[in-house]
Amino acid sequence: MAQGSLEASSRTTFTGVVGAYVALMKPRIIELLLLTTVPVMFLAAQGVPPLWLVIATVVGGTLSAGSANALNCVFDADIDTKMRRTARRPLPRHQVSTSAALVFGLVLGVVSTLWLGVLVNWLSAGLALAANVFYVVGYTMILKRRTTQNIVWGGAAGCFPALIGWTAVTGELAWAPVVLFVVVFFWTPPHFWALAMRYRDDYAAAGVPMLPSVASSREVAQKIVTYSWIMVLTSIALWPVAVTGWFYPGVAIVLGIVFLVEAYDLRTRSHDSEELSVIKPMRLFHLSNAYLALLFVAAAADPFLR
Repeated sequence: MAQGSLEASSRTTFTGVVGAYVALMKPRIIELLLLTTVPVMFLAAQGVPPLWLVIATVVGGTLSAGSANALNCVFDADIDTKMRRTARRPLPRHQVSTSAALVFGLVLGVVSTLWLGVLVNWLSAGLALAANVFYVVGYTMILKRRTTQNIVWGGAAGCFPALIGWTAVTGELAWAPVVLFVVVFFWTPPHFWALAMRYRDDYAAAGVPMLPSVASSREVAQKIVTYSWIMVLTSIALWPVAVTGWFYPGVAIVLGIVFLVEAYDLRTRSHDSEELSVIKPMRLFHLSNAYLALLFVAAAADPFLR
């Protein structure tokens, strides 16, 4: 019995350690990044790209994003302990040491760069590395604690998957992935500010000047409407740039209208009250995830529907 208990305990400990390292990579964020990588590969190929190339790009992108997220956890450990949303991450719970997390993040960064360079191409590898460095240094270490524009400019790191997916297939950049890069760039503030409105007290307690923690809900909602308009108009611009058929612009227009309606509703609710139960910012947050997913899937499907 004692030996069986010891073996079960060892398995539990091993599973816990593996789970902690996986958590450092923030899998849910990686899922969103891959959602803007794979569809662009279909658009670039104007059909189905080679399966091995998709797998190689997905694996490399996962490792690269995991590296950036793990390093973000290292440098934000002091903030994470003060916020309810992040207090259960591995470092605040002391499931992984800071030094181990740092080494893990750096190793993932090196492996992902070599993986993409050797199996995909060095342009994609360079873009992934640039996104990693920009997220860790530009956003986490410089912008996040200093300016309310942190997520506006820092969010650019999350736009790189569109470029990586395209270059993985074509080996070169073009205007189509740049347009999608810009779409994600203007999508990020409404998406994240809606989440930050829900957790504005956390950011205030941690001393992070995320816009919803230092500005009124009315001001934040107005900015969300402004960025939403630019995002929707930019999404339609892919139509002439990528020479798509009618399917993509049709979907983009419908999705854009739905998104704008919710953005305006959020602004109206923010004018009426500062109470989160009235504002309901998570409605826009969840809608923004669906919007981006469906928009990129429409771009991937368009070549098959012409």
